[in-house]
Amino acid sequence: MEKMEPSVRLHIKPYSKKELAAIYGMSPKCFSTWLKPFEQAIGEKRGKFYNVHQVNIIFDKLGIPYLLFEP
Repeated sequence: MEKMEPSVRLHIKPYSKKELAAIYGMSPKCFSTWLKPFEQAIGEKRGKFYNVHQVNIIFDKLGIPYLLFEP
């Protein structure tokens, strides 16, 4: 099976919930629902942004957004 290579580079940096929702192509409300089962693993945001460690956990739990791969 051929491995898919990312077509866009995604910088691992602090993101707001709104920014992450846009990366995943959904509304912030829907994105919050997706995060709910992983709240304990992700931890609380400090202010408006998830830190780099939390963003890595989110990508691990939800997977890399499909838009980053060419079909």
